[in-house]
Amino acid sequence: MSESTNTDALARISAAGVSVWLDDLSRQALRSGELAALIAERHVVGVTTNPTIFATAMSEGEAYDAQLEELRAAGADVDDAVLRLTTDDVRTACDLFSAVYEASGGQDGRVSIEVDPRLAHDTEGTIAAASWLWRTVDRPNVMIKIPATPEGLPAITEAIGAGISVNVTLIFSLDRYRAVAQAYVDGLERAAATGVDLSTIRSVASLFLSRIDAKVDPALDEIGGAQAAALRGKAAVANARLAYEIHEEIFSTPRFASLEGANPQRPLWASTGTKDPGFADTKYVDELVTSGVVSTMPRATLEAVADHSPATGEDVVRGSYDEARETLDAITRLGVPFEQILADLETSGVSSFEKSWGELLETVSAGLRGQVD
Repeated sequence: MSESTNTDALARISAAGVSVWLDDLSRQALRSGELAALIAERHVVGVTTNPTIFATAMSEGEAYDAQLEELRAAGADVDDAVLRLTTDDVRTACDLFSAVYEASGGQDGRVSIEVDPRLAHDTEGTIAAASWLWRTVDRPNVMIKIPATPEGLPAITEAIGAGISVNVTLIFSLDRYRAVAQAYVDGLERAAATGVDLSTIRSVASLFLSRIDAKVDPALDEIGGAQAAALRGKAAVANARLAYEIHEEIFSTPRFASLEGANPQRPLWASTGTKDPGFADTKYVDELVTSGVVSTMPRATLEAVADHSPATGEDVVRGSYDEARETLDAITRLGVPFEQILADLETSGVSSFEKSWGELLETVSAGLRGQVD
């Protein structure tokens, strides 16, 4: 395939209103020009990170060795060192995306960094950490990631009220998504009451995809039969499409319209890497093209979309809500405990990020001891 053909799908979905973000960041990609090339050649207009991404980046190669030596010489403890290393990468990435940020009026050119996942059930701790990260990165195009746990919801409102742009992560259920969107609007009202310019605040709500099908499909397989088989691979997309319906509802209300200069909180499609080899590797991008959304992709998914996605740029979300409702209803009628699966996914998602944070701490601790490979 020619290069121009390869990038057509990314160009088409970008033109349709999908902001293509990369779900990856490393110092090596920043220094080598790899990330700059993705901006220039792959329509990448933002980056998301998480503890797993940083743990992987710091365990590979030598890009962090010099700074680790400096931190060791300065007597930094492991928690401070992790924050220094990660915020330095995010700040550098923010600077790399500054032109995109300006050209998009602040909508894109965004780089996300997550609060310590050990604070997922600590509202006050999350608020303090979000504020610290916002001040430390000190770039208008950073987004602070806060998990959509019950304790995270008031932290989202508080952060938005303080003028901090927020990426709400680990959203699975529609009820939780609605609560997240309401927490955002609550925060905008607080910000307006204190004179914050609402146009400077941006937020995305990250709805996870492939993790849902990876749990629902085995339950369908256990039930068996033609109907169950026909529903495999459909739960996550149906759930996301109904979240977009909620998005349209909330951000077309008189309440939101009264907030002068406010930006809608955009849905962000996360966990877009396909886990079932029987599905197309571009599935979670192709089936959720619509305007006013973000699709964040690991590098393999981004390259797959560039190479062979059939996406035409046609909106495949609006108008699909009744079909999506019937899909989820059919899954539930068969006996799949869908809502319990979603609740379990939130719990396991927090635990997974806590584990990755622990691995990150171990890697950095070894570096501070001079044991870097």
